[in-house]
Amino acid sequence: MGTNPSHIPGGRFSDLSFSRLFNRELLKYLGPGILVTVGFIDPGNWATNIAAGSEFNYSLLWVITLSTLMLILLQHMAAHLGIVTGECLAEACRRWFPGKLNIWLGGTIVVACMATALAEFLGAAYGCTILFGWPLWLSGILSGSLVLALVAVQKYEQIEHLIIGFVSIIAFCYLLELWMVKPDWAMAARSAVVPELGSKTILIAMAMLGAVVMPHNLYLHSEVIQKRNWVATDPRRKRQLLRYEFLDTLLAMGAGWLINCAMIVVAAAVFFRSGVVVSDILQAAQTLRPLAGDMARLLFGVALLCAGLSSSITACLAGGTVFTGFLGKEIDPQKVWFRAGVLLTALPAILVLVLTKDVFKTLIWSQVALSMQLPFTVIPLILLTRSRKVMGEYANSGLENLLLYAVGGIILLLNGLLILDFFGVKF
Repeated sequence: MGTNPSHIPGGRFSDLSFSRLFNRELLKYLGPGILVTVGFIDPGNWATNIAAGSEFNYSLLWVITLSTLMLILLQHMAAHLGIVTGECLAEACRRWFPGKLNIWLGGTIVVACMATALAEFLGAAYGCTILFGWPLWLSGILSGSLVLALVAVQKYEQIEHLIIGFVSIIAFCYLLELWMVKPDWAMAARSAVVPELGSKTILIAMAMLGAVVMPHNLYLHSEVIQKRNWVATDPRRKRQLLRYEFLDTLLAMGAGWLINCAMIVVAAAVFFRSGVVVSDILQAAQTLRPLAGDMARLLFGVALLCAGLSSSITACLAGGTVFTGFLGKEIDPQKVWFRAGVLLTALPAILVLVLTKDVFKTLIWSQVALSMQLPFTVIPLILLTRSRKVMGEYANSGLENLLLYAVGGIILLLNGLLILDFFGVKF
């Protein structure tokens, strides 16, 4: 597979002026990025970000910044693959890679979808328990049933509108909480761009990475982007649509970065400042009341419920997408194979939710599992998008390949550090 040093005349990112890009037509193409973004403001992020902020203050904010930059590039490439080839990442892997390799790729991403769904259902259950006082197992069953019903009856466009509403509520809740807790903005700003990592923080840092750069979202984005009117044969029009996709991705991921940073800032300002190390999301909600007032606890519960429900929907959609894509079946939420993939993703997660004892640790390890799977999603994505045979004249440029190699190297390096830490090697 080779590289293309320059795209079609003008380049994919040429002429990115505000007057040309931010117009009424752009609004028609916004949505797929938001649908994907909710996956990295999910309960798994809540668990890792609260753990990071309560134990290490603002020091791991840089992980969110780095992860989001990596995510923007990877999500853009996944969407680019879907637009140019008309196939999602799962379908492209099935077409271009050997069968035995696809068994491994498909198997690991299905497991990753299950781990994702577990975190999402746990978050929705936690939100119900915080707001209504129900037992966690009952909250899990009820919220899981609601999610499955929404996935069964909704279409992508309707789900986008629903999730945009959920994301707006989450952002509003955290804006109010930031105003209430009065953080140290200077320290937070420095920590957002200055890396700091050691043996004590590597597990949480890797969980944060897995919670932001979620492999199932790369598969989902390459599919849902095709639900917009992306058909164009004229090269100029095709370039314009690709720029719209990039802006959709950039704006949505930027909003996700702000919300994730807000989670850590609130946790640091409330818990670390008070010497409270949070080991459970319910504990976080309960300790918010005396430290930041009852309103903060209520906002926490509402935002967590919205995050859990919306990200559970996207996790189930991703599960259906990868299951049908790797099997070579039609990717249609109304078809039986897609729904089988949804159930395969959701039911084990609900079962573990009901049976698990240490829910917070389960959330953390589910995100670590996503990070460990990432190389088996990112490397195929790089190989496909750099190939002229697959992408034609829209194959990656030399600079894009260089950036992708750097992202892949960082993921492999951090996973290697995690494995060393697991075997007791300190650094």
